[in-house]
Amino acid sequence: MKTLDCVRPGESVTVQRLQGQGPVKRRIMDMGITKGTIITVRKVAPLGDPLEINLRNYELSIRKEDAKMVEVQ
Repeated sequence: MKTLDCVRPGESVTVQRLQGQGPVKRRIMDMGITKGTIITVRKVAPLGDPLEINLRNYELSIRKEDAKMVEVQ
């Protein structure tokens, strides 16, 4: 399964599943990243971390480590 950290800038994907446990998974969900959410990757920092994404009509920066826990399609 493809994860959010592998998505190229300009590409839109849909969240399929969240990996992780406890507080880490909860933090990702609190950011609005839940199953069925459409995410567009806007930019990736020059060294690959963080990613700037658009979801639910707002912009969010997410660490690559957290992006690896979001399975997308």
